[in-house]
Amino acid sequence: MPLSTAPEREGRGLVRALLSRLAQAALAALGASLIVWLMLPLAPGDPVDMILSARRIEEPTAAQIAELRARFGLDLPFWRRYAHWLAGVVQGDLGLSWRTGAPVVGLLADRLPATLRLVGLGFVVSLAWSLALALVAARWAGRWPDRLVLAYTRVFAAIPAFVLALLVLQFVVVGLGLGRVLSGGAGLTLALAALVLGIDRAAGWTQLLRAALLAEMARGPADVARARGAPEGRILRVIALPAGLLPWLTAAGMSLGGLIAGAPVIETIFTWPGVGAELLAALSVRDVPVIQAFVLLAVLGYVGASFLVDSLALWLDPRLRDGGRP
Repeated sequence: MPLSTAPEREGRGLVRALLSRLAQAALAALGASLIVWLMLPLAPGDPVDMILSARRIEEPTAAQIAELRARFGLDLPFWRRYAHWLAGVVQGDLGLSWRTGAPVVGLLADRLPATLRLVGLGFVVSLAWSLALALVAARWAGRWPDRLVLAYTRVFAAIPAFVLALLVLQFVVVGLGLGRVLSGGAGLTLALAALVLGIDRAAGWTQLLRAALLAEMARGPADVARARGAPEGRILRVIALPAGLLPWLTAAGMSLGGLIAGAPVIETIFTWPGVGAELLAALSVRDVPVIQAFVLLAVLGYVGASFLVDSLALWLDPRLRDGGRP
């Protein structure tokens, strides 16, 4: 029997590691689904009372109460209700809105594409902005460009995204006339909202990547390149950047769920037609199925992004394929 070559062994190791990460992601998603579903049985009060309140029915009849319990599966045992809900999620059925009685999937499907555009563009802005600032800071470490970048990260890491959004709305949209207060889906409003979302997240990512780049610039391979006469800019781009990308990409991937969760506030301020308005309406009347669906969306985004980042890390660094031992 011919011996396996090194590339074949590495390929099998990569596949095994990816399957292991996929199983972990599936278990994490299953556990997250249980936590999200527990929002309903652990919420204070009778779910039927919350449904009636959401629909502004003040004096329900016994028949109405019984019909609601049967329609929303509230008359089933605890685990059967969870199994029924989970089976529906797997099939794309997120239940019925307590407020309107309409399928939650339909409510989100109309608005989710706009939210995904905002989150996607905000994510790209965050990556590009933090990468550019970290390269500038690491290239001129200890000098005024570095100090300026550090000042930016400290200030914007402390400013909540909604405060920054209000400032942009006041001084850019109203003051300079760029964009519209009532956007209606205008492209310039999307750019401004994504900029706010991206800049808010980029501050922490910039600090992380700057630290990783400086650490790599102080290691042996960089010293060898300097001894051979390589300029600092080339050392930064060719040696430090590839080695420092992994922790930065990991942090960015882990933050994707946070971007999704933070989008509704930004959407509301900029009147962007995403899921934000629907979520706030659901929160105002405790429409639990809609809230559950949005939280589940954010959690699955986090789990999916974590799996993609893990897969990228396994591909870039073979040492991680045997449990993280170099």
